Amino acid sequence: MKKLTHIDKEGKATMVDVGNKPATRREAVARGTVFMRKETLDLITDSKIAKGNVFETARLAGIMAAKKTCELIPLCHQLNLDKVSVDFTVDGKKHKVDIEAKAKCTGQTGVEMEALTAVSAAALTIYDMCKAVDKGMIISDIMLMEKRGGKSGEWKR
Repeated sequence: MKKLTHIDKEGKATMVDVGNKPATRREAVARGTVFMRKETLDLITDSKIAKGNVFETARLAGIMAAKKTCELIPLCHQLNLDKVSVDFTVDGKKHKVDIEAKAKCTGQTGVEMEALTAVSAAALTIYDMCKAVDKGMIISDIMLMEKRGGKSGEWKR
């Protein structure tokens, strides 16, 4: 059975030492969803939200959050990200926006947390920009979809 890597023998939180690990190409994809009323989704897609362009603001928030992951999640390493992308898919029938973030770097530890943080911040930004018209939005199903690189290799949901 695998053991927790952020806990030492005495049960104290510890940052994993990745100094002796080889730098490899790392990639991760995360997804999440924001459910909302049909009217809210229509306002977003018709560019009628008073705070501005929801998707472009959420995209920037996601990218910025990925870059700040080590400041937000206590034991994450600071990474030199090569690329972060945040994309949106509108589902008018289910009144939802699906968010997908991809993060890439060449380094000694993975970029899963950066991709997950990007999705989370993008979803929260959609909520923030639209809460005046729909406080009942639901942020849901934020999850890692796939990762590549490092000793553990490739993983797909």
